[in-house]
Order: sequence, then C-alpha cells, then structure tokens
Amino acid sequence: MAETSDTNREGLDLLRVGGAMTAPDVDAWFVREVLPLEAALLKFLRRIRRDRTDVEDLCHDVYVRVYEAAQREIPDPVRPFLFTVARNLLLNRARHENVVAIEAVADLDSLGVALDEPGPDRNVIARQELHRFQLALDRLPPRVRQVVVMRKIEGLSRPEIATRLGIAASTVSEYLATGMDAITDLVLGEAIDTDPKP
Repeated sequence: MAETSDTNREGLDLLRVGGAMTAPDVDAWFVREVLPLEAALLKFLRRIRRDRTDVEDLCHDVYVRVYEAAQREIPDPVRPFLFTVARNLLLNRARHENVVAIEAVADLDSLGVALDEPGPDRNVIARQELHRFQLALDRLPPRVRQVVVMRKIEGLSRPEIATRLGIAASTVSEYLATGMDAITDLVLGEAIDTDPKP
C-alpha cells in the first residue's frame, strides 16, 4: 500500500512540474487525502461554532477553498493546510460578523472605542491567552515542545528541524501535529494526551 501512495505522490509531483492538474487528478487527490480528515475538521469547527447547520456550511466552504487551491498546486502536507484554511475562514467570518456599517453610526465617538490602541481589557485577555499558551507548551513532552518551538516560534522549516534534530521529516510532522493538537485542546480547556505516537 505504501508503494501505491508513493506512486501516486510521484505522479502528482510530475503533474505539478509539468503543468496544471487535471480535474480528475485533483478529484482523486481530494477523495484520498482530504475527505478522510472530515471527522477531525468537523470536531475542530464544532469547538468554535455550536450551530450544526453553520458547521456544515463552514466545512463545505473549507472544502471549496482547499479544492480551488489544489487546482493551482497540491498542498503538502494536507492536514495543516486544511486546518489553516478552516482557521482563516473562521477568523474572516468572525471579523465580518463584528463589522458595523459606517452608516449605522453617525458619530464614531459614540462607539466609545479607542481606534489606535487596545483597551485594558484586551491587554488582560491577551496576557491570559499567552499564559495559557505557555502552560500548554510547558506540558508537552520535551521533544514535541522542541519541534513546536523550532517550527512555530523560530520559523524553521520541517527539513531544517529534521536535520538539526537528526530525525525523519515525517517524525517532525507527527510531533508538530501532536503538539499543536495538544496545545489547541489545552487552550480550549479540553483534556489532552501529549504522548506522541511511536
């Protein structure tokens, strides 16, 4: 089965180098790589949005964006890309829902919002979030924490991390996924299992 996966990946690499992906190739990739992640995606979306209809609509919108991106270039690795698209879509929706039409407010001073700097409540919230993130990071196993810090804070690529730590790039990806899932769960107040898979 690994040979089939490698063969498919080599075929996708050749198609990317040689030109645009054909619709059947993108369809096959989507079914093979993206759809198996649906349960995890729905769980992620339900943490943020409680309305089932809204979650299904969001999931569909994520799929549309991932599919459109894959028509230009197949994202690799798929899982982080899928969840980044979902997170960005959620952020865009939240921003859009909080927008007040300029016509609705005759006097901007009546909003009572400091436009140039965040208020003290925002500073307190930001500090609390940073503290929760630090606690979550501290609870990770040392090697997983090291990979997360090198990737997310220092900005190193997966191959650079693999070279520095003397481990396989796939192990780096696994540690990174484990660490980010654990941090997300802890920051959102859910129980976590921080032991990476062997």
